[in-house]
Amino acid sequence: MQRAKINRFWRAGIRAIPGTVLVGLVTFICYGLGLNITVTGFLYLIIVVLQSLFGDFVASALVSVIADLCLNFFFVPPTFSFRVSDSSDIWALIAFLVTGLVITRLITQVRQEAETSELQRHEMKLLYELTQRLLALDPDDQLMIKAVGLFREVFRVQAVCLYDGANTKLYSDGEPRDGLGERTRSAYISRQDADDNVSAVFIRCLQAGGETIGAIGFDGLRDGELTVGPLTVLAAAMLERARVFRDASHAAAAAQAEVFRGAILDALAHEFKTPLATIVTAAGGLRETGGLRPEQLELAETAELEASRLGRLTSRLLRIARLDREEVKPQLELTDIVELVTHLVDEYAERWTDRKLSLSRDVTSGEVLADAELLRLVMLQLLDNACKYSHSGSAIKIGIESQRESVAVRVWNSGNAIPPNERARIFERFYRGTEAVQVAPGSGLGLYVARKIAQAHGGSLDLEGGDARDSEGTSFRLTIPIAKNDSDHFGTTAEP
Repeated sequence: MQRAKINRFWRAGIRAIPGTVLVGLVTFICYGLGLNITVTGFLYLIIVVLQSLFGDFVASALVSVIADLCLNFFFVPPTFSFRVSDSSDIWALIAFLVTGLVITRLITQVRQEAETSELQRHEMKLLYELTQRLLALDPDDQLMIKAVGLFREVFRVQAVCLYDGANTKLYSDGEPRDGLGERTRSAYISRQDADDNVSAVFIRCLQAGGETIGAIGFDGLRDGELTVGPLTVLAAAMLERARVFRDASHAAAAAQAEVFRGAILDALAHEFKTPLATIVTAAGGLRETGGLRPEQLELAETAELEASRLGRLTSRLLRIARLDREEVKPQLELTDIVELVTHLVDEYAERWTDRKLSLSRDVTSGEVLADAELLRLVMLQLLDNACKYSHSGSAIKIGIESQRESVAVRVWNSGNAIPPNERARIFERFYRGTEAVQVAPGSGLGLYVARKIAQAHGGSLDLEGGDARDSEGTSFRLTIPIAKNDSDHFGTTAEP
């Protein structure tokens, strides 16, 4: 700091040389012509004004003092001494010095204000240019790299470093000194600005929505106190623009990926249906020809049965893929939900002989307004999951309960419980839990579409915890509203 003051004094001395030379020249001429103190003092004031127009206040004040001393030494009796014989001359010298200093100060202030205005106009022009060029940048992965380059190019600084707090990346351009990049990162972490006017290094935190999103550092920024504020606002706007572009790109990519996955499922299902139909037809033809040995007949019946089952699975996959992309529009009709569930439980009990399926119900029959095909799709999904994700020999419990305005179907299996961190996501599109991926194949659409169907019926599909009797396991609860004025369709019954 002391060194800066010394340098400033020497610069002022150099600027005062022209004025000092003029004072000497005027002194020589006026003394030679024998001019009085009034004329000479007026000429000195002109020199002081000229010096103020081109120099700073210190240099102008120095010229004023030199002119006052020359006026006293050469033109005030007794000459060639700094003594003053007449008191009126003392006041004249004081008046001259004060007038010179006041004029110097006023002119210097006016000139500085004019220079500041010109500088502001120039900086505003640069800011306008920078803003135009930043807005013209295409929002892509190179946005911040290009933006940092423009900051350095337009304002002609030595280096610019910008730290993005969202993805912890540092963008820089130029040749930064004294670890500008690390200092910029530290400013973001500490949430504190770091300005150094002497070295022309300015580091500011970037704010958006009341939060600190990054930091920017400038090395060699002239007049930084004037421009660093607007530049910081521009940098924050560009960083926010880059973040919005990243979020939009990720969302678009995710949506596109889901469209592709649905299209692939649709295409595969169509491709499987034709050969499966051929296999069923061929197996049925072999069985009808007769003359087969018992073991051959059993093989033909097995091939026909499994091909038919695979065809049903393919049809269900195709229907799920379509429902995923379309709005579910159920064709409502009176459907006996008890009969539908009972039939499916019997079917799965025959198919999954190594599972212990049991059905409990408090109604003998019940009709709800529903799309039977869609409701069957939901129950197939729940029973499939219960069988696939439970161990051999484990129990699977299905319960039907009549409620005041709805009927609830609960499907419970004794497999491993769904981890707490996955429970909120199992109904998301294409989401499959960590254990589910390892245990059985799947598309991740089943539960999403099943809930979509339940909601289209005005009902719900939720994941429950195990009931009071079950210390573990997984339970899903499907609720379908009872049709108005149809509650009499539900008749109570005891456990079968």
